[in-house]
Amino acid sequence: MPAAQHATATALADEIERQLREASRPERAEGERRYLKSDLDHLGASVPAIRKVATAVHREHPEMSHDELVALVEALWWRPVHERRMTAVALLGLRVGALSVTDAPLLERLLRESRTWALVDPLAISVIGVLAEREPTAWDPIVRRWAIDHDLWIRRASLLGHLPGLRSGAGDFDRFGALADALLDERCCHAPHAPPA
Repeated sequence: MPAAQHATATALADEIERQLREASRPERAEGERRYLKSDLDHLGASVPAIRKVATAVHREHPEMSHDELVALVEALWWRPVHERRMTAVALLGLRVGALSVTDAPLLERLLRESRTWALVDPLAISVIGVLAEREPTAWDPIVRRWAIDHDLWIRRASLLGHLPGLRSGAGDFDRFGALADALLDERCCHAPHAPPA
């Protein structure tokens, strides 16, 4: 990555964190960290607040290139702060049209490093699922490999990536069902029923 692009991405990521901190409630942070069983730092920003920041960045930078998007996502992801990573995922969802199967290694790495449904699920559904529906032939071998991966979060992503296609009336429900059956006993990756206050 060129040094100037890295510096720009780092500066924007730091500004995003500043906005997230302004929207945070520190008393919420510890409850959220416990709820997600997270090793990340938590600021205490709500999901709507994170989406608001991501949407503002998306609108303020309409000409952001693919490489600039990836640089920003990497800059946000670099620090182990939950809200920074949630913003990175939200930006990928907002700019999914800029992505393709060539981004599969990056997306797989983010999935492996997520370690929580709160990051894995939106990555799998709003990013990978949309890409897989758009480029099914290219993504099919990747999703099939993920379905038998040793990492339960990758297996979960292989399942959830089917949802956009199924919701649109397309997709392979039998394959989705087989993957879902295989994950039924993996209690550690189910989302709890109630979010933190």
